[in-house]
Amino acid sequence: MDMSTLPDTFDSAIDDALSWISDNGEGLFDFIRAILEGTYDGVLWLLQLLPFYGIAAIAAVLGWRLVGLRFGIAAGVALVVCALMGLWGETMSTLALVVTATVLALAVGIPLGIAAGFLTTLDRILQPVLDLIQTLPPYIYLLPAIALMGFGPATALIATVIVAMPPAIRLTALGIRMTPREFIELGQASGLTGWQLFSKIRLPFALPSIMAGINQSLMMAFGMVVIAGIVGSGGLGETIYGSVRTLDIATSINAAIAIVILTMVLDRLTQSAGKGGKA
Repeated sequence: MDMSTLPDTFDSAIDDALSWISDNGEGLFDFIRAILEGTYDGVLWLLQLLPFYGIAAIAAVLGWRLVGLRFGIAAGVALVVCALMGLWGETMSTLALVVTATVLALAVGIPLGIAAGFLTTLDRILQPVLDLIQTLPPYIYLLPAIALMGFGPATALIATVIVAMPPAIRLTALGIRMTPREFIELGQASGLTGWQLFSKIRLPFALPSIMAGINQSLMMAFGMVVIAGIVGSGGLGETIYGSVRTLDIATSINAAIAIVILTMVLDRLTQSAGKGGKA
């Protein structure tokens, strides 16, 4: 066998497979795209119901109740700054993308993590897959999504969900396994059913780890949404990408500041929510 032709043969096989999937699954991928974009549009519509000062006020109240008064005031003022920079629409588009992708990632990742926490064999199978997902450059996931669904928010959502799932799976499985053995034995001795053992003993012990997974998934989603600006995802990622292409340094810096603000606000809120709010 001529080893020099192996890369070309592999590349041709991949291209042929993608072409076949695209040609034969066009209806399915159009349906998936419609579902994803419809969900994203719905979340964005909800976020746009209130003016910028309404969203800023909600963030301020949440920050006050969950973190502290100073953070609440800072969060509200920071979001107002996003509006004053003329990037409120892009900020809400980014938030809609991140929220939609994170919810979808958690809808898959948490149940899978719970199953992996109970089933050692499943956990062993998942570990190398999760290692691979987290090792590969994030933009790699955009390429097959573009080939199958074209440019737009749906492609960005698919790639972001893939990137955001591993932390939720890993930390949920870890939380399920962290339940002290003596508490499980006490529950069994008390005659608890399997569901009661899970809901009253395992889940409360696992909740801090699950919340940490939610927070990390959210942060991974933010990072991927910026990269996904390449595929016309909208929001601040696309603003940064367009600014870089045109060397509009001022706009790119403004968009970067808006992303940092949004990321820090949501990071602190989810961290505090995971700990049960401020002390």
